[in-house]
Amino acid sequence: MITYHQANGAVSLNSPTSMPNACGFLWNKKMMIQMNCRGYAVAQFMQPEPAKYAHGPALEAKTFMQPEHPYFSHHPGRFFYIKDNQSGELFSIPYAPVKQATDSFEFIVEKEKISWHITHLDIVCELSLTLTTTDCAELWQLNITNNSGRSRDLSIYSYFPVGYMSWMNQSAHFDTELNAILCESVTPYQKIEQYFAHQDFKDTTVLMSDIAPTSYETRQAAFEGEGGLNNPDAIINRALASKPAHYQTPVAVMHFDLPLQTEQHFQANFVFAPVKDKLEAKQLQQHYLGSPEKREKINKQYQEYIAQADQQLSISSPNKEFDNFINHWLPRQVFYHGDVNRLSTDPQTRNYLQDAMGMVYLKPDETKAAFVKALSQQNSSGKMPDGILLNPESELKYINQIPHTDHCVWLVICITAYLDETADYEFLHQPIPFADDIAPKTVFEHIELALTFLWSQRDQRGLNYINQGDWCDPMNMVGYQGKGVSSWLSLASAYAMRLWSNVAKSTGKASLAESLLQQASTINQVVNQHCWDGEWFARGITDAGNCFGVSQNQEGRIYLNPQSFAMLSGAIDNNQWQKMKLQIKQQLQTPFGMMMLAPSYTHMNEEVGRLTQKFPGTGENGSVYNHAGAFYIFALFERGETEAAFELLHTMICAESEANALSRGQLPVFIPNYFRGAYFQFPEDAGKSSQLFNTGTVAWIYRIVIEQLVGLKGTSKGIKIKPQLPKSWPELHVCRRFRQAQITMQVSHTTTVTTQQVWVDDVPLESDANGEFNFDVLPKQTYRLKVLLPIS
Repeated sequence: MITYHQANGAVSLNSPTSMPNACGFLWNKKMMIQMNCRGYAVAQFMQPEPAKYAHGPALEAKTFMQPEHPYFSHHPGRFFYIKDNQSGELFSIPYAPVKQATDSFEFIVEKEKISWHITHLDIVCELSLTLTTTDCAELWQLNITNNSGRSRDLSIYSYFPVGYMSWMNQSAHFDTELNAILCESVTPYQKIEQYFAHQDFKDTTVLMSDIAPTSYETRQAAFEGEGGLNNPDAIINRALASKPAHYQTPVAVMHFDLPLQTEQHFQANFVFAPVKDKLEAKQLQQHYLGSPEKREKINKQYQEYIAQADQQLSISSPNKEFDNFINHWLPRQVFYHGDVNRLSTDPQTRNYLQDAMGMVYLKPDETKAAFVKALSQQNSSGKMPDGILLNPESELKYINQIPHTDHCVWLVICITAYLDETADYEFLHQPIPFADDIAPKTVFEHIELALTFLWSQRDQRGLNYINQGDWCDPMNMVGYQGKGVSSWLSLASAYAMRLWSNVAKSTGKASLAESLLQQASTINQVVNQHCWDGEWFARGITDAGNCFGVSQNQEGRIYLNPQSFAMLSGAIDNNQWQKMKLQIKQQLQTPFGMMMLAPSYTHMNEEVGRLTQKFPGTGENGSVYNHAGAFYIFALFERGETEAAFELLHTMICAESEANALSRGQLPVFIPNYFRGAYFQFPEDAGKSSQLFNTGTVAWIYRIVIEQLVGLKGTSKGIKIKPQLPKSWPELHVCRRFRQAQITMQVSHTTTVTTQQVWVDDVPLESDANGEFNFDVLPKQTYRLKVLLPIS
């Protein structure tokens, strides 16, 4: 069903029906498109806010990408009908809208290209999509080959629905000079100032081809007629009507008559794009519908753009499916987040910081620049904003208009990871102004203020206020009256304080280091006093004074996050851990990963909030929410629970069986933000992928793989070597670029040693006073490491 192409990481699917929502995505700095195996598409571009150039058939509300996006017959997509004019047989590629089973089907997702190889009626069809590096434009290529051993009379029809563009003004026509269908509209508005703001909008969607069509159709309803999309009326005739659309829902249909001799080949190239006007369309035509050599150059440029994430880490383990994802797809998804900030102009602060943290393993300079931007928008009180404005015209929207309390935590955690990876302690001395005060303070001082702010935002018990949410956005009614508190945020604050205590100590600020440790200890004690429920930690205390996430709750009895951060903050002893890990495993672990909470809420709980109104097992209401799962995996590795940590890491990435893969319904080319949860309540739906690739999970998973599984973690002087291999792996081979040096490492399990042993360039490396193996790394050097681990 799924094939892995190890050489370039490509993954392919051999059926359009076994995983009907399986998809891949492409992007550049101006646009993104998610294509599923059946030909349906979700695409957006920036102008400067996210906008669409292909719409549904009715007026749509503007919204961000949604999980478990539903597809329907008239959903936007990119399709071609193929008709045998001699027999009247009709099918479409990739699969929809005709949905005719074909003789063979292969949906191939590569890092820089999405393609299909389909054979039917002795016709070989190859369809591919790639993007440009700099423009908002889809580049499509269609190849048809006659393998029937006889001459064929075929008709090919592009079907690129543009949908309901505007209630004010929409139309379409064919332009002979451009050899293109131009679908034009006016973005609706009411205020005069909006007219001027919309002057440069790309309100036209164009489909251009390098081959002149025999006929065309621009009216969606006229094309479909009474036959429906699986057998459109317009295709019955030999030629289309070739008429413009006047305030009718537009479509871009080009018809090509195609007589093919035996083994004869046909190729057509198309550009589908939003443009401001005909002049801009002309420029795209000149750039992207030129000679084969020019197209090859453009494709290579895009391949190089996406390949910026390659070659930073490569592993070879006994599990090739796991290797394929770690070597190719995980860094690609990390790069996507850091490169385009999820195609938002006001990313949530926590997302922006964690996405930047992932980028440190690929492009540390860009991570640093992101931190500078975030710190420049900090308030002089130490408080961080709910969103980071990426340009002067940006404004806080959607969830960023709701006050959340956790952003300072991520500032500390992510900058600490940056310091570990780069040893760029000079960064701490860089002066940066505040959003409300142009007088600059150093980065170190900014962090001190953030920690001071966290310490100040506590109630009389010493627990952090939650306001209208912490990391969990929809937990909006726990503390909206100003009294509710979050055990997770309290523990996360203690963890941040412990982390920064180490930074302070290493930079000669012993007094601050001790003070932060004391504060962390105080918070840990308070959380234990008020939130320990006997076998796990409560999630918090509501405005009404009720603990929730405790054993007496029928729903939302246990939450994962406070358990993970209690491990990280040092709040638990071994006795507590033995109780916790049993309950976590029994109540939260599933064949698809860790549920965020259980049991899922089935009705509104006004002391918790909007979270409880989400359908059970979706989103934050008890799904296998991979971001939370990543925190737990990280905490397990930190605690030395290697087997449990790797089991969950592997489960997140690799399906354990074909049945498990079918439940997920997703190709292993990205980690989704969640798999459906409520495993014990609705087992028949559990495991279904959200298909949403925007997630803070990937930065943490890449960090986990590099620093914990592989065990090559940066230090102030060099690198610490501490691989944590599962017992099932006899060996692991690693290549890693680190601070402009190249490191190769061979790790083996053996019975010949009782403790870890390390050689650097065949010279034994002695452990330090703490029993750790550290060595200095110089730029532009190559190091060969050999590590032996005892079999326990």
